[in-house]
Amino acid sequence: MAENEDVEGGEKKSSKLIIIIAVVLLLVGAGAGYYFMAGDPEAVDEEQVEAVENTEEDESANEELYYDLSQSLIVNFPQGSEANLIQVSVSILVKGADTLEAVKKNEPMIRNNLLMAISAKGAANLKTREGKEALRAVMLDEVGKVMERMTKKNKVKDVYFTAFVMQ
Repeated sequence: MAENEDVEGGEKKSSKLIIIIAVVLLLVGAGAGYYFMAGDPEAVDEEQVEAVENTEEDESANEELYYDLSQSLIVNFPQGSEANLIQVSVSILVKGADTLEAVKKNEPMIRNNLLMAISAKGAANLKTREGKEALRAVMLDEVGKVMERMTKKNKVKDVYFTAFVMQ
């Protein structure tokens, strides 16, 4: 009888061992199957990160930003003109952060060209709305020329007056 008890206890231990091994193999098989079906998790993460970075770069390259010139543009007109001076504050609309940085970097040249453009228009021409719109168009062209010359690309969208005073 003692032998029967040992055999039954041994069968219980070996059946538990077989069940444990089967469960472990099942879990390992399921994990391997998931790995091969889903692909390399690190590669997926790198692809996702790269896609997000490219999207962010595309968005910042297409983002429209304003840049206010650091100081107003002031031009004195000759005696006998309809106004003695003009003071104009300007905001420049650009496409992309890189263009914004280029505008900041080249502000002295932009200011020079804009001052010359205002002087060339004269006080009489700047009294009307049409004259102001024509000045805006010339200013946009001048800023675009500077950007084309200095960066070989022009992503300047528009120029806006934020203040316009004639005395």
